[in-house]
Amino acid sequence: MSFCCGQRFQQRPSTPGFWAQSTRHWHPGFKMSSRQPRFNQENLIDTTPLPDHIPKVKELGASSAPLLSASYFIGARCKDYNDDYMMCKTEANGRGELDCMKEGRKVTRCAASVIKDLNDHCLAEFRTHWQCLENHNQQLWNCRSEERKLNKCVFDKLKLEKTIPDTPKGETPVHLRARQIFSTH
Repeated sequence: MSFCCGQRFQQRPSTPGFWAQSTRHWHPGFKMSSRQPRFNQENLIDTTPLPDHIPKVKELGASSAPLLSASYFIGARCKDYNDDYMMCKTEANGRGELDCMKEGRKVTRCAASVIKDLNDHCLAEFRTHWQCLENHNQQLWNCRSEERKLNKCVFDKLKLEKTIPDTPKGETPVHLRARQIFSTH
């Protein structure tokens, strides 16, 4: 037993330092470890090729802002592929990484087609919207005016409409409201 700061401390042989028996806390005056931390800064890349039955697909190469801007249109066009992929993942009970890659590649291919069509037909509106998202911490309510222009262009040229899943029937979706609660526009 030891005394420090008016409290009794009992030294525990298995751990360094002193344990405050009355408060069950480590005494702050003692060092926990003298070992210096080591950090692994290497990028680990698996070079094992994918099996032949999994179709090859090029990655999108888009950052989070363009993906957020296009997300509702990707959802509109790729709903069936997304549903197949999620059903495969559900049936695999969390172990479907390789089993569901074929369905995942279809989702990626479909999303790439949406991004390509947005770049081909509505590039100015698409770029304006995702840059607004990038500059406003990816908060959709800050970019409603740019979003309206993008939605109109996409509907006119690609016939895709933004729909928010599980919006109650009869209620105006948040992006179509005339008066935005948080918007400064």
